[in-house]
Amino acid sequence: MLLAAMPWAERAQAEHDAFADALRGAGVTVLYLTELLQDALEYARAREQAFATVINDPRLGEELRGQLGEYLDGLSPEELAQVLIMGLARDEFRGGSGPVFGLLGAWDYVIDPLPNLVFARDTCVWIGDSVAVASPRGRRREAELASIVFAHHPMFSGTKRLYEPGHELLDGGDVLLLAPGVVAVGIGAHTSPAGMERLARRVFDAGFAHTVLAVVTDPGSTECLDTLCTFAASDTVVMRPSVAYSLVARTITQRGEGLRLSHARPFLEAAAEAMGLDRLRVIETGLGPGRGAPPGLLGGPAGQWDDAGNLLALGPGTVVSYERNALTNARLEAAGIDVIRVPGGELAGCRGGPRAICCPVGREPAAMPEQLVA
Repeated sequence: MLLAAMPWAERAQAEHDAFADALRGAGVTVLYLTELLQDALEYARAREQAFATVINDPRLGEELRGQLGEYLDGLSPEELAQVLIMGLARDEFRGGSGPVFGLLGAWDYVIDPLPNLVFARDTCVWIGDSVAVASPRGRRREAELASIVFAHHPMFSGTKRLYEPGHELLDGGDVLLLAPGVVAVGIGAHTSPAGMERLARRVFDAGFAHTVLAVVTDPGSTECLDTLCTFAASDTVVMRPSVAYSLVARTITQRGEGLRLSHARPFLEAAAEAMGLDRLRVIETGLGPGRGAPPGLLGGPAGQWDDAGNLLALGPGTVVSYERNALTNARLEAAGIDVIRVPGGELAGCRGGPRAICCPVGREPAAMPEQLVA
């Protein structure tokens, strides 16, 4: 589980409500995955796909699998969506019997809950008018629920797909849209080189990118690229100093029907060149000696969770940040960035940030840098 501990549910809900209200106040239309899933489950094919996400669990024996299928078939769309997300404990399943069911403990789950579904960005990312439903490690069911919504909800009728949950490892948190035509993909613990390559080919073929940056991250780290680097404006990134000047990337471009891979270069240099900029401005985050940290507290990978490594950019120069990120928020405002503060102590359990808990499905087109405008 990505959360360090189970959150205080009531407080986390209140914080999520405050986050949604802040988005609405900034002119954003907020859609809830639960409601979208309920609507999609009105359709028979969506229900069949939803059943398969849990019925195919290898922990279930043949008898319990059949009983569970009958139970799910009798649920309303609202009830089914709730069970798919919140799970189903043994003692909540009155229709169970047989050896497998009998060997379950009272609070063992017949259907596991999905607390990590709060990190919506991990399961999907939109590029242009198409969606890449990701294939995050160990989180196939979460991705499948997103897939059901985009395949069967009328709002997304005709949406083109760039990626599917059954493909190679790919986490939506490792995908950054740097500028029109420029996509960065982190390669490390959450996304494989093969997953990056498949997505790169698809965005090239669709005409969504002229350059893909393959950004090599620490395979031993639990962080995705969007926690290591967040864009606060079209020429401004928020990064830890230790990462900003050590992260490397390799530029991928098309060569006929193949792909050309460059030599490794500093990420900031490669990204600026691909975006048509002279340089990227860095606003530093993370705590450390001489950076406002209390005595004895050093900023490292764990400390990053607490200090604004996952901002949500609503537009050029406007970001949403947890209010607890006091030092970084002050640096952002000193650099001319508008910061919308929201509470987040329980919501993400000190993991990720506002960017991780939402997935934009539509934005106003960004302007190309002047250097790249024909």
